[in-house]
Amino acid sequence: MSRQILADGVRVREVWAWAMYDFANSAYTTTVVTAIFNAYFVAVVAAGAPWATLAWTSAQAIASIAIMLTAASVGAYADRHGAKKKLLGVTTAGCVAGTAALFWVGPGDVVLAMALVAIASFFFGSSENIIAAFLPELAGEEDLGKVSGWGWSWGYLGGMACLGLCLAYIVGAKAQGAGAAQFVPVTMLITAAFFAVASAPTFLLLRERTRATPVADAGAGAEFSALAHRLLRTAREAQRFPDMARFLVCLLCYQSGVFAAIALAAIYAQEAIGFTAEDNIKLFFVVNGTAAVGAFAFGYLQDRLGHVRTIALTLAGWLLMTAIALSSDSREQFWVAANIAGLCLGSSQSAARALVGLFAPAQRRAEFFGLWGLAMKLAAVAGPMTYGLTTWLSGGNHRLALAVTGLYFVAGLLLLIGIDERRGREAALAA
Repeated sequence: MSRQILADGVRVREVWAWAMYDFANSAYTTTVVTAIFNAYFVAVVAAGAPWATLAWTSAQAIASIAIMLTAASVGAYADRHGAKKKLLGVTTAGCVAGTAALFWVGPGDVVLAMALVAIASFFFGSSENIIAAFLPELAGEEDLGKVSGWGWSWGYLGGMACLGLCLAYIVGAKAQGAGAAQFVPVTMLITAAFFAVASAPTFLLLRERTRATPVADAGAGAEFSALAHRLLRTAREAQRFPDMARFLVCLLCYQSGVFAAIALAAIYAQEAIGFTAEDNIKLFFVVNGTAAVGAFAFGYLQDRLGHVRTIALTLAGWLLMTAIALSSDSREQFWVAANIAGLCLGSSQSAARALVGLFAPAQRRAEFFGLWGLAMKLAAVAGPMTYGLTTWLSGGNHRLALAVTGLYFVAGLLLLIGIDERRGREAALAA
């Protein structure tokens, strides 16, 4: 199987090491962004203020805007200098440190919490773009979906593992009479340590294959100018990559809905359905398992069905999830909606990463994945901010906010029409 699926010269252990980064960084998204700290921020740090959800989404938006401004340049720099692995080390250290610093956030520390979350999320998002750029070097052209799916599914298992450790600690702390202000900060230390330790195999075993091609005797000014010219060239050449350009717009739309779901699911469950912090952790522990199954299974399906059709299928699932969640008047119904979201979550993101790998020219992969990251982070601003603004303007109506968020999935499904995988790949090869 490895000889058929993996690229020439790539060993199975190297793909495992690459997937271990998904395993490691899922700890951050699961505990900080999705299941624990976000709800803690709204209920405890901001004391349930009417602006609390908007403040949380604003912190995420600040990080995403910073990534939008730097993603393509970081990718181009990595291509020029063969520095993906070095930059991955820097961004990983930044996210781990920012997460650990959340230990010092308590009730009323709104500004500190927003600043640390913005910093940690910036480094997390930057590292996500960099690790994705390794994918086309590891997998054969016809098997990008499978290998991407392996990474996403393994990643959700990592989220489950970290969440399980946090849950075990919380149960013990609550038995000792501790409240959220005491046990949530400790879970941030657990998350930071998990990320650092689990990502170690990536740095030990994953190879840097891109060769450095720096300009001779170029100073900082000349280097910046070269990067700027390269990015401007990419923008001018958009007409040469029409399928990639259209997909980036499509990705922006539907990922806005996905990011809103990721960032605000625990808040919605807490505010609209009545879940407790412990309920949320149990829910997302199960949902991570569903997401792992979805990412793995759809990874094989997309190489047979096609990446575009697979994304269309998952978007239909997201719309079904939205309809069920909106009509939920019981915890059981919300559990169904959440697990449908989990099934679609890993598969839609895995298929998108594989499709960008298919459309990216060989010598400009980090740059194109930087553009992918640019669209992703713009979506991370648009989706959660739309939700946060809707709840604020509607006086805390989370169901209305979810309904508005569902429109992003509709727009993504419509934009998906007209994207041609074969034409997009031919454009990449011609470049």
